[in-house]
Amino acid sequence: MIPRRLVLAAALAAPLALPWALGGCASHSISDHAGQRPTLDLARYFNGEVLAHGMFQDRSGRVVKRFTVQITGTWQGDQGTLDERFANADGSTQRRVWHLTRGPDGRYTGRADDVVGEASGQAVGNALNWRYTLRLPVDDSVYEVQFDDWMILVDERVMLNRATMSKFGVTLGEVTLSFTRQP
Repeated sequence: MIPRRLVLAAALAAPLALPWALGGCASHSISDHAGQRPTLDLARYFNGEVLAHGMFQDRSGRVVKRFTVQITGTWQGDQGTLDERFANADGSTQRRVWHLTRGPDGRYTGRADDVVGEASGQAVGNALNWRYTLRLPVDDSVYEVQFDDWMILVDERVMLNRATMSKFGVTLGEVTLSFTRQP
């Protein structure tokens, strides 16, 4: 059984689910988005200021955490940095800085201080599917929690994100985000 402390800690990490994960339900494939418009290019979308609003729901669907994220994205060629500043409804704050690399065929990789190894994903059409493992401190322990993210570009300014968090194959909850590019 997964300790309740881990589920609560997952709620604290939920805003960290920004950008990204591969996989998920076998019936949903990144190739399903081929030809969908507008085309998602992370370097174009996350170039400048983006504001996100989100929530973490535990596996029963209860909203455990609400938050906003101010993201500043900068790119030089195929190298990007996303500086994410989180403001949680409970007054706490967090920060994560992603270092991204755009590869061929819509593939992306990324690193952040509390991500185990490298995040990887692929953009096809209007979608990005991204997967990574996050180090999540809980009391005196650190757990490795898997994220599976789907980002769908709705129009040139709005993108929706749903990320599933799991541990040992058991779903801890879901993060839902709405991104808006700032003018």
